[in-house]
Amino acid sequence: MSTAIDSATSLDPKAITQGGPDFGNHPTDFRTVQQRAWERFNEVPMPRRSDENWRFTDVRALTLAPFIRASEVSNERRRELSERSNGIPSAAGVMVFANDRLISASANSDLLRSAGVVWLPFEQAAREHPELLARHFMREKSALGSEKFAALHASQVKAGMVLHVPKNVEIKAPVQVFHWLDGENASAFPHTLIVAEDNAQVTVVDHFCSTGTAPALAVGVNDIVAGPGAKVNYVAIQNWNTATTAFHLNATTVARDAEVIALRLNLGGAFIRDEATSRLRGPGGRSEMLSVSAAWGSQIFDQRTLQIHEAPNAKSDLLYKNALNDTARTVFTGLIRVDEGAHKTDAYQKVRNLMLSDEAEANSAPGLEIEADDVRCTHGATSGALDDEEIFYFQSRGIPRRVAQQLVTFGFLSEVFERVPSAEVAELLSESLHRKLD
Repeated sequence: MSTAIDSATSLDPKAITQGGPDFGNHPTDFRTVQQRAWERFNEVPMPRRSDENWRFTDVRALTLAPFIRASEVSNERRRELSERSNGIPSAAGVMVFANDRLISASANSDLLRSAGVVWLPFEQAAREHPELLARHFMREKSALGSEKFAALHASQVKAGMVLHVPKNVEIKAPVQVFHWLDGENASAFPHTLIVAEDNAQVTVVDHFCSTGTAPALAVGVNDIVAGPGAKVNYVAIQNWNTATTAFHLNATTVARDAEVIALRLNLGGAFIRDEATSRLRGPGGRSEMLSVSAAWGSQIFDQRTLQIHEAPNAKSDLLYKNALNDTARTVFTGLIRVDEGAHKTDAYQKVRNLMLSDEAEANSAPGLEIEADDVRCTHGATSGALDDEEIFYFQSRGIPRRVAQQLVTFGFLSEVFERVPSAEVAELLSESLHRKLD
């Protein structure tokens, strides 16, 4: 299978490959960042078949040429999408974006307006808190193959949430963000920046949704910075339509005694490229990297991960589960890297694939790179079909075979949701998965 991306560009002045940076309402300093990112985007070649980070992935059909800057949605559509963005009723705050424009924001908790919490749309944060972006916006270099797309994101970004939680502040209810794509060949560049200072606690849920069935492009980035003793829970529910090409790039840094749980639920999309990097930079740090993917039809979910242990006595735990049906494909390439001096590292990496069709394909390549002594690192990948005895058990009790398959598949995947501390968020994940399986 070829793995070269078509780098053709369009003559349409609205095309994202032609228009240059989208400066929006950004201040001068951030425009400089965007201009440099645009130059980098044009310098970096498209991935090729020979690139190690693009093994197993057929990306011949991918091209940026058709995609344009999305138009602002109508007032009627704004009202409709605001009403549909209702995930968790008790959320501390909700921001809703459509085609990279904020269409509504509401806060149910005074905590988001006090104690020094910064909770702002990206453009406003860039103007009012430039120091936050200077310190934390995409500071970690893309290391898993999508450097070109990361540069495109930085040059075009203007929508998303910036959340800064000061020391010792706990936001008890989840914070939610909705990103909607509307229109043919529309593109979006959602960004989520979470900075939790010493001993701060917060849960954030990102929703990625489409309004119709038209082809679209999304290039999203989320930065998570957990200071000493902080606890951050991050959940992304990806439900783009099945004609969407999307890149979701994550960079997480974990300080001393901090804990980050990051879970991604993949439901929609035609081609989804997920890249997640977790850097453990302080002793006692803990990172959980979780993913659930239900790949149906001809969907392709391409997942690349990197667990970097820079400090001793830290733990990382990765669990990815995929269910594949029809002719769907998944790719997983993961690496646990233990740097010199990161003794007593405790790291795990497990990928499990449930094959629901003989024509589905799962490629998994976990790996280790260890430069320290006295470590415990394990990795593994498994693939298997439905257990006929389990299906027969359900059928013998009057449950139709199709329903039995759904129940077993849900049970296999939903085990991951138990790792999420918030019962409300776990229930939302279960409901979202049920809709896909139905």
